Amino acid sequence: MHAAEAATRGLFITFEGIDGAGKSSHIDAMAAHLRASGRSVLVTREPGGTPLAERLRGELLNTPMDELTEVLLVFAARRDHLTQAIEPALSRGTTVLCDRFTDSTFAYQGAGRGFDAGVLQQLESWVQHDLQPDLTLWFDIRPEQAAQRLSTARSPDRFEQLDTAFFHRVRHGYEQRARSHARRFVRIDAGLDRESVASQVADVLKARGW
Repeated sequence: MHAAEAATRGLFITFEGIDGAGKSSHIDAMAAHLRASGRSVLVTREPGGTPLAERLRGELLNTPMDELTEVLLVFAARRDHLTQAIEPALSRGTTVLCDRFTDSTFAYQGAGRGFDAGVLQQLESWVQHDLQPDLTLWFDIRPEQAAQRLSTARSPDRFEQLDTAFFHRVRHGYEQRARSHARRFVRIDAGLDRESVASQVADVLKARGW
């Protein structure tokens, strides 16, 4: 990448956490804040973010499949999302806010499902090369509290239907990713009330001058 391209490249911020952590509700608020500061912002999600990836999302969330098929579909959706949406936006100088990215794959399919981490690392390298988020906000919450929140929400998809033990493994997977990528990970205590969580997110942006 040339110096001029690097200077205009947009920020890539991802939001992570187990189902029921409440992360999604804070993305729009961050987008509004960044737009008010003069930034162009793309809000997107994974799986999804493009027509093809959204179709794959529907299959992933609702169709039974084996673990390898699940992993391959996740990375196929991610590849299309990267090439068609994320990378073009970053190249234009747009800030990208993404609800989930590859950390979710290592947490859910890796730690949760027990899928081979070495295979995930190889797929990560093939699909996104050296691209990593500039900042990852990890909305951390006890699985029992998250399950209580989900019980009053929408009808659960096939991931949300999994037991608490699965989500304890997923949470541990996020802990491992946070240790391995400490420079970009920030833990948010998502077990607090909405205003307190929003305050933590605002403090992170303020600390980075965003």
